[in-house]
Amino acid sequence: MSAPVKIPMPLRVPELAPSLGRLLVPRRLEEPWVPLDDIREELATRVIELGGEARAAAAREDRDRVLDAVSRRAWLAAWEGAVRRSGERVVAAVDGAIERAARRVRMPRRPRRRLLLVGSEKRAIAARLAAGGEALVAALDALDAVAARVRDASVLDKAAHADWQEALRTSARRLEAAWLALETQVADEQRRWAEEIDAVARWRPSLWPLIALWTPLAIVLVWLGLVLGGYVPAPAWLAARLGF
Repeated sequence: MSAPVKIPMPLRVPELAPSLGRLLVPRRLEEPWVPLDDIREELATRVIELGGEARAAAAREDRDRVLDAVSRRAWLAAWEGAVRRSGERVVAAVDGAIERAARRVRMPRRPRRRLLLVGSEKRAIAARLAAGGEALVAALDALDAVAARVRDASVLDKAAHADWQEALRTSARRLEAAWLALETQVADEQRRWAEEIDAVARWRPSLWPLIALWTPLAIVLVWLGLVLGGYVPAPAWLAARLGF
């Protein structure tokens, strides 16, 4: 008796846009202090493009390409790129605010440059912005696991196909939540660095260099005035030069 023929389950990629929510259509009371809308739009566009690539591959019955287009790797690359660019924007905004505050109080170039963010501070900002993506990473892990099941699913394995579709929608919802968390963290970064920027704005140059420079000169000038006024005897070398 021959083995039954296994017919692969046709993969149907769900529409992801409805699950992206505010990643597509933001609803906020005020604009973020760092412009991020272009990054948000590119992230949403990239996810929709991945879905389109997967649907095109499904029409060709290229299962491997379908699963690769909307794989954990593809989603994570899109998210990490958005986080990296957002971090660069925040770093540039903080450095710019410090630089402007320092210039307003006429801080010298060398101490001004020392105030700019260093590598460890930049990495810390990036890590804080990425922290909101923990639930997204967990959803992508689940997507990866169910994709392994659906890769070899037959037409009889309808549950595996439904789980895969739901995992894609869940990943889109988690991406929305991760982005909203990133925007919240960007606002927190402004508050985090406000005190340091205010401290720069309150900076005043030290008076000690001026005191150290002018005190000896003032003493010499006072002494010379007393000599010329006849209140203090002039030393021989000065008396000879002045004709006393």
